[in-house]
Amino acid sequence: MTQYKVVEKFISINGEGRLSGQLAVFIRFAGCNLKCSYCDTRWANEKDVIYELMTTKEIYEYIKSTQIQNVTLTGGEPLLQEGMLKLIEKLTEDKELSIEIETNGSISIKEFADIRKNPPKITMDYKLSSSNMEDKMVVDNFNYLRRYDTVKFVVGGSEDLQKVKYIIDKYDLSKITNVYISPIFGEINTVEIVEFMKDNKMNGVTLQIQLHKVIWEPDKKGV
Repeated sequence: MTQYKVVEKFISINGEGRLSGQLAVFIRFAGCNLKCSYCDTRWANEKDVIYELMTTKEIYEYIKSTQIQNVTLTGGEPLLQEGMLKLIEKLTEDKELSIEIETNGSISIKEFADIRKNPPKITMDYKLSSSNMEDKMVVDNFNYLRRYDTVKFVVGGSEDLQKVKYIIDKYDLSKITNVYISPIFGEINTVEIVEFMKDNKMNGVTLQIQLHKVIWEPDKKGV
């Protein structure tokens, strides 16, 4: 029986993405294969982090008990969990649920994008140079993004912004999926991002502020 390492499960609002501001039930899984410079859930990636082992059935029953329809699978890096495809297929069988996968862009999303029945929405990062993890990105993932998925760029300065424009143009991202730019909290003035977007006529691109860091303390857990 497959069991998943769950470090947090809670109800909150989506702080980012297409459903920003809407209620969601979050399942946060332990462990990550990256060490981003600005990671705000580093605690969930530690080898000695405390987690709860939960089966597919237990996770599904918890989600249904909340009566919340938006479900966000996050981490850490949820796609590292053995058996994640099986879990997602089970959750998507329930047409009342809207499943979102938050993934860091370093793992292939192909098998998850192939789910056709009530497909999960994939929110995928592209890590820029300020993360120190850009060399880990799987650019082939751009081939599997759909109209209801999202690519998220977290920027820390002008070099990151230039790379965002390059990637968007190279892969025509704003025409195939949803594109969001977020600032590294406390590292870049959002005015700089807006001016860059204006100067480069970045149609179809959305500036996003992480709502949960505005509403609560930036490092607060369980929100």
